[in-house]
Amino acid sequence: MGKVRTVLIKNISKELVEKYPDVFSKNFEENKKLLDKYLEVDSKHLRNRISGYIINLLKNKEKEE
Repeated sequence: MGKVRTVLIKNISKELVEKYPDVFSKNFEENKKLLDKYLEVDSKHLRNRISGYIINLLKNKEKEE
């Protein structure tokens, strides 16, 4: 069984990766700081979940290529 992520986290992450394809990397700490810059997130937990899912999206994208 994998990790369960809400539709909100998935949609926001996909939208950010499409808008800023060269900005985000596979580094979790950098992504957290960048999210504060590009997105207004209310809670740390939500920001961290989005940052983690962005890493997952980038890894999947790399595998496809």
